[in-house]
Amino acid sequence: TAHVVSDGLQAFAQVLQVGATHERHVTGGGRQAARTPQLRWVNTMLGNLKTAQAGTYHSFDHARYAARYLAEFAYRFNRRFDLVAMLPRLLRAAATTKPQPLTILRMSEASR
Repeated sequence: TAHVVSDGLQAFAQVLQVGATHERHVTGGGRQAARTPQLRWVNTMLGNLKTAQAGTYHSFDHARYAARYLAEFAYRFNRRFDLVAMLPRLLRAAATTKPQPLTILRMSEASR
């Protein structure tokens, strides 16, 4: 069972069909909506994601390195709840990965 708290968006009406309860807080828009106490954690999470993404993607050659930065962001995001284990897992993956040709590591012109 789940209890869903939302801003009243019509898409959340579907949660009732799977047996969850739905608490709607129609907020409208703008700054006042962002200050709704029931939705504060959502706004905090979105703000943190935006900040992390802006820091990661601030300035780089998108055409050449976008796939790498997206993979790095996804790796950190998917392991955000177990930060202590992140470094040992990364070291293990690096140690057990087979060697790769330099052209793949550098993402050569032909692979773009």
